[in-house]
Amino acid sequence: MTLTEIEEAFRLDGRRAIVTGGGTGIGEASARLLAHVGCDVVVTSRKVDNCARVAEEIHTETGRRAVPLAVDVRDMDSCRSMVDAAVGALGGVDILVNNAGGSYMFPFLQTDMDRYDNNMALNLRGPYLLTQLVAPSMIEAGGGSIVNISSSAGMGGVRGGAVYSAAKAGLQMLTRVVAAELGPKGIRCNAIAVGAVASEGALRSWARFGMDAESAGARTPVRRVGYPLDIAWGVYFFCSGMASWISGQTLPIDGGPQLAGGLPEED
Repeated sequence: MTLTEIEEAFRLDGRRAIVTGGGTGIGEASARLLAHVGCDVVVTSRKVDNCARVAEEIHTETGRRAVPLAVDVRDMDSCRSMVDAAVGALGGVDILVNNAGGSYMFPFLQTDMDRYDNNMALNLRGPYLLTQLVAPSMIEAGGGSIVNISSSAGMGGVRGGAVYSAAKAGLQMLTRVVAAELGPKGIRCNAIAVGAVASEGALRSWARFGMDAESAGARTPVRRVGYPLDIAWGVYFFCSGMASWISGQTLPIDGGPQLAGGLPEED
């Protein structure tokens, strides 16, 4: 292996990416990082003002094309319009980061069907729709990479998150099936199971329960909370040549396993 081959594995020059939920948090960090390693990006969310700010800053910092678009991933027509506009603006799509989602928590007996439907639409149906809509462009281009942003709740569950946990578990299984079916067409699909990440939304949610970044981080073996860039590095890895033979996998990025019982912790 030559130094040039190593450098090429780290670059994504000319790739075209859609990042949902790209106006803040993990989506913003992912869009910025992908642009810095060579991607043109479409930055999407329901609040297009945030996307416009991020897109303008990305273009100024990197010189890459950055297009802000509005999308409600729960709505099929909105998803179709966004993908059509993205393909028109960039000429195609090579990378899809399904980051838009939300952890709306309610006790199981207080989770009515409206809450169930909204949670499933946001966290599972949206990525399903967008993957179907983007895949033809990827196939036409000879392949692509899809990264689904899941949650540790999809692996171990969380109290008050029966629907959220089920949706994220479903997203991880969707990742495996898409990888198996679309792999022969050159498309890789992987997921990241996100732990406690101090995004804007998470900080507001934690505050309602008397928590902050320090207390959330103290629960992890590495003794710190995660930050959006920690997840963006994982997105970049899955999209890069470093992961060219990795597909259908879910990577936990969560500060390490939290084990119950056993020996007391060492200082």
